[in-house]
Amino acid sequence: MRFIDEAQISVKAGHGGPGSVSFRREKFVPNGGPDGGNGGRGGHIWIVASKRLNTLQDLRYQHVYKADNGQQGMKNQKDGKAGEDLTIRVPVGTLVKKISPHNEVLLYDLQNDEEKICLVKGGRGGLGNMNFATSTNQAPRHAQPGEPGEELDLKLELKLMADVGLIGYPNAGKSTLISRMSAARPKIADYPFTTLIPNLGVVSIDENRSFVVADIPGLLEGAHTGVGLGLQFLRHIERTKILVHVIDGSKKLSDPNWSPLEDFQIINSELEKFDPGLLEKHQIVALNKIDVLPEEERKELTSEIATLQRPYLLLSGVSGEGVKNLADELAKVIWSEASE
Repeated sequence: MRFIDEAQISVKAGHGGPGSVSFRREKFVPNGGPDGGNGGRGGHIWIVASKRLNTLQDLRYQHVYKADNGQQGMKNQKDGKAGEDLTIRVPVGTLVKKISPHNEVLLYDLQNDEEKICLVKGGRGGLGNMNFATSTNQAPRHAQPGEPGEELDLKLELKLMADVGLIGYPNAGKSTLISRMSAARPKIADYPFTTLIPNLGVVSIDENRSFVVADIPGLLEGAHTGVGLGLQFLRHIERTKILVHVIDGSKKLSDPNWSPLEDFQIINSELEKFDPGLLEKHQIVALNKIDVLPEEERKELTSEIATLQRPYLLLSGVSGEGVKNLADELAKVIWSEASE
């Protein structure tokens, strides 16, 4: 499945139905009065946020959403049926922007599950001729047309809602790590960009506490300009509370001169160029794949990471070593921030 985190759509509410021009035609009532009913209102269009979705994939093939028109009024003072409303479901974290040829205006930021907003309202139905009878005009032969429904051109932009974002180079082991920490089952393979869509997993600490982790697809130097998967996924980091730099410790085996500080600094530089505020987030360094490292290399890499003066852990997504320690540390930070 291709990950879609932007979509442009047009929404058109239904038109109101016209009122009816009708007169009573009943036995023994030769001079029946007007009895034309009112037209039904046009259908509204709603947008609903759902935590069960994590892409805008469903909006890829349909760009125009149109609600039903209201029905025309009927005789015997019967109103026409209202047009059926239309609901568009999107992931939690979706931004709804009104677009025009010259600018974009943010209308809504859907941050809560089942949050429901009316995007456009259907037109009001027209009044039937029964509403226009007066003492001087007892047989009106006109009714109102229905009002047109509202229309908007919209841009939908998804920024995932997660407590923790796992970031790092491709093949650093982020997908394996999230599969260890949660019930998420992302695609895992030993080639770059295995992860083409952000994966979300829920990590349970105990019966009453859990948090959401997002596996952000691998970043490269130049990501802020679109290199690799670049800008498509950097935006998802903006909403996370904590960033975990996952660094592939096995690089030391193929390149004795490699330093984890280099990977850390390059990724942080890309974050800063995209949005300097990202550097203010709480950051934890996770040296991954330590199960393949001899003890001497472990000690050397640990000494280097310690110079960053940031919280760090050694772990292995494959063997599970240190994964619980990471989950506990993340929970401690999340709940300490929540209590402030």
